[in-house]
Amino acid sequence: MTALHVLDLVGIFVFGITGALVGVRKKLDVFGIQVLALVTGLGGGFIRDVLIGVTPPTALQDWRYLVVPIAAGLLTFFLHPGIGRVERLVNIFDAAGLALFCVTGALKAINAGLSPFSAALLGMISGIGGGVIRDILSGRVPVVLRSEIYATPAFLGAGIVVVAAALEYNALWVPIVAALICFTIRLLAIRRGWNAPLPRHP
Repeated sequence: MTALHVLDLVGIFVFGITGALVGVRKKLDVFGIQVLALVTGLGGGFIRDVLIGVTPPTALQDWRYLVVPIAAGLLTFFLHPGIGRVERLVNIFDAAGLALFCVTGALKAINAGLSPFSAALLGMISGIGGGVIRDILSGRVPVVLRSEIYATPAFLGAGIVVVAAALEYNALWVPIVAALICFTIRLLAIRRGWNAPLPRHP
């Protein structure tokens, strides 16, 4: 198993936890929690693979991609903390999933031969896709559509990977640092209330 596969599976796991935690907060049963874990963990990857022409998507070719979000959902169902702390955990795990997926999405797009800008854009889409589907299914306004900064750190993390690849610098620490930067900016945006610009109202 390559480092890219490991990062991909870790991203699926942490995103699966966010989906399951949202299900816990919405008081869904075990099936509903598992559905949210699956779509959150795999949604961004499905979108990415379809856009770069990987069919069937990787999640349907490798059993590990299905087992990991199911395991995340079951783990969260049995071990989740008090409801009062769920939203905070959702934000932390969502930031981690966003960071990992923007990096792996960009790397897969580069391997598929996309241009640097397209690869960075696809990395961002990989990061936000699962969360959008999760929020829609759970009746929440998707985080990416709120004023709170969300897609920008994903695009930045993907961009760092793309620039390094364009310079033919393929050190393992580059995607790790890119993911950490995305993760840190996202958490700071939540903590400090950083928002994207809003339209002026009279």
